[in-house]
Amino acid sequence: MNTAEILYKGGLRAESIHLRSGNVIVTDAPVDNHGKGEAFSPTDLAATSLGICMVTVMGILADAHNIDIDGTRITIMKHMGSDPRRISGIDVDLYMPDRDYSDKEKKMLEHTAYNCPVAKSLHPDIVQNVKFHWKNL
Repeated sequence: MNTAEILYKGGLRAESIHLRSGNVIVTDAPVDNHGKGEAFSPTDLAATSLGICMVTVMGILADAHNIDIDGTRITIMKHMGSDPRRISGIDVDLYMPDRDYSDKEKKMLEHTAYNCPVAKSLHPDIVQNVKFHWKNL
C-alpha cells in the first residue's frame, strides 16, 4: 500500500494525504523561495521529522523501560544553504520534563535519539546539532 498521495493545489501549495489514516498535511513554499509561508514547507517538514522521529523512538524505549518522558518539548531550527539550495543543518533542542532521570536512563534516551531512522537517513553533509536539556525551562 502506498504511504501518501499528494495533490498540487497551485500557488506553490500542496496537500499530502496519509492514506492509512486520512490525515492531511498542507505545505507551502517559504517566503524566501517565492511562497506565502502559510504552512510548513517541504524542508520544514524534513527538519521537523528529525525531532519527531527522535521523540518517537525515545517513547518506544521509555515505554519498554517504564521511563516517563511525557511532556518532552522539542524545538527545531532549520538552516538552509545555497548553491545548491538545500538543508545544511538542523538544530534540535530537546527539553526533557523535570524528573529524576538516572544517568543510565539519560544515556539510553540520548543514544536512541541520535540513532533514530531519520537521523540515519539524512545526508551526512547535513549538520545535526542536537542538545538535551534535562530541566525544563
